[in-house]
Amino acid sequence: MKYNQLGNSDLKVSEICLGTMTYGQQNTIEEAHQQLDYSIGEGVNFIDAAEMYPVPTSGETYGLTETYIGEWLKHQQRDKLIIATKIAGPGRGFKWVRGGAKAIDRDNIKQAVDDSLKRLQTDYIDLYQIHWPDRYVPRFGQTVFDPTQVGETVPIAEQLEVFRDVIKAGKIRYIGLSNETPWGVTQFSNIAKQLGLPKVVSIQNAYNLLNRVFDGHLAEAVYYEEIGLLAYSPLAFGFLTGKYLNGKPEKARVTLFENFGQRYLKPKVSEAVKAYVEIAKRYQLSPAHLALAFVRSRWFVASTIIGATTLEQLKENLESVDVVLNKDILEELDKVHSLSPNPAP
Repeated sequence: MKYNQLGNSDLKVSEICLGTMTYGQQNTIEEAHQQLDYSIGEGVNFIDAAEMYPVPTSGETYGLTETYIGEWLKHQQRDKLIIATKIAGPGRGFKWVRGGAKAIDRDNIKQAVDDSLKRLQTDYIDLYQIHWPDRYVPRFGQTVFDPTQVGETVPIAEQLEVFRDVIKAGKIRYIGLSNETPWGVTQFSNIAKQLGLPKVVSIQNAYNLLNRVFDGHLAEAVYYEEIGLLAYSPLAFGFLTGKYLNGKPEKARVTLFENFGQRYLKPKVSEAVKAYVEIAKRYQLSPAHLALAFVRSRWFVASTIIGATTLEQLKENLESVDVVLNKDILEELDKVHSLSPNPAP
């Protein structure tokens, strides 16, 4: 396991981050703790959660992921681990999240941080992320910006001022963005510089062989602002393993939850997946190893977030750290991408 500096922070994160969004929905607390123990034993020091997890989110399960992690974390050596979580933003109708008040403002940030600390059973959070922007943006598979949907939003300066106060209180160490745009990245960075406020050190966006949108304007933004990408969905909800090519396997996420992962049900996804699976076969790699190694190979990726519902899946994902893609493989992947660019943006 290698460790990378996260942005311009002093956090050294494992190149694989353990994602936990299934804890409390598809995974029991015992299974969650088994995954956590195994991952730490393999060198993972970075764990990512969110207040709204598990997903699909509901009032009955809200906060269970952090609660499961907290029951495990209280028995660990805290300073050896990097714990990340997220505050849910507005606009998604989750009435069970803080009583339906989800603006990224002072009251909500303070309550969300305190609630997460309590569930996680820790005194501080290493990386605290805005799960999606307070303002309107196309997200989660949407690709077209609609000016008519722009409305009131908490000014970015005000958001950063609150985070400054929470950092001073010792409750969080660093802040990050998620599901952000190039405009958002530069605005957060420039306002922080101008006003002497905390600078974001990371961005958590989807990135995989089916969705390389980050390669363009976002890559430019994070290069100049010294921000690391925490790549989520590196296996595209499991589609890049090839398991959905012949139907929907029993107990798979897309099978269990109708309308979940819509961005991976778009035209040309199956065609691209078939091509990537064939490349894996030619080079005697598992499709999962190929997909994960590709994400790790990108210069802007600080850590790749993996998620698994079984220990066997977790083991396979973690074994991908031993796979390094050569020039020939990378060129073949680029050829497929050029023929079918970003079928699941």
